[in-house]
Amino acid sequence: MRTRIPPHENPRPYVVSLLLTVAVIAFSGCHPGNAEAKALRRSCEEGDFAACNQLAVKLQKGEYTLRDDTRAAALFEKACARGVGDGCASLGVVYQRGTGVKRDSARALSLFRQGCDRGAMDGCARLGVLYRRGAGVTQDVARAAALFRQACDGGNMSGCANLGTLYAAGEGVTQDVTQAADLFQRSCTAKVAVGCLGLGRLHATGSGVVQNDSSAAALFEQACDGREIDACVARAALYEAGRGVPQDYQHAAELYREACEDRHGEACARLAGMYDRGAGVWRQPVRATEFRKRACEYGYTDACEKPKAA
Repeated sequence: MRTRIPPHENPRPYVVSLLLTVAVIAFSGCHPGNAEAKALRRSCEEGDFAACNQLAVKLQKGEYTLRDDTRAAALFEKACARGVGDGCASLGVVYQRGTGVKRDSARALSLFRQGCDRGAMDGCARLGVLYRRGAGVTQDVARAAALFRQACDGGNMSGCANLGTLYAAGEGVTQDVTQAADLFQRSCTAKVAVGCLGLGRLHATGSGVVQNDSSAAALFEQACDGREIDACVARAALYEAGRGVPQDYQHAAELYREACEDRHGEACARLAGMYDRGAGVWRQPVRATEFRKRACEYGYTDACEKPKAA
């Protein structure tokens, strides 16, 4: 008599799982990317420090091999120490974010400067951001503009997007919205979120380009998908007003809430306003007050309580 195996004891799923695992291992072993990673590792060990940098990038992304931030940091360090500018710039990002190493803003600044001096345009662009903000250095917007220009001319689209922001505002350079629009367009085409955000703002106001709310909405969506939080808030504002998109208070509230969770003060304040009015959410004055307080804590001073007159 044939013995029936209870479903929970049936070995077939485990056999199938094992076979799939073996197949994946076999496939990864034959994958061309695996061979490329081995070749880069061998070249790095033989003294090709540009290969060390390339291998670090793959380790950092988990491309063809397991992600290893600590090992990537060590390889960027090795490449930078041997004069590879891109290695210095990438190591600067590692120290700025604290991935695989202890966060160190001063070290990041020094590495961005080394990278830029050695021809790494990403280092120039990131150094420009620090000069514009006055983060770790004395604020110097004109210096930032020069660094963004250097990066942009060198083909770094993030540099172009940041330079466009300065032209749009007239910071560090003479205001030129037409030039800003061109820089934003170039960088947005290259999928740089800041460029899409900037171009969206110009379309929303009709500055340097034809005023078009639909185009602005599409650009804000693209930038928001690229994790540019200001774009998410701008997109929510269009949904709230029904400009370029069908009015949708609920979707606007959701976008404001997500941005507020990321400590965006204006988003918290706008969400507070929706709770005050009961637009897209249940009217709850207490919740409105809570979000207004958060907005103030996150640096949005318009939401802070004003001192009462004596």
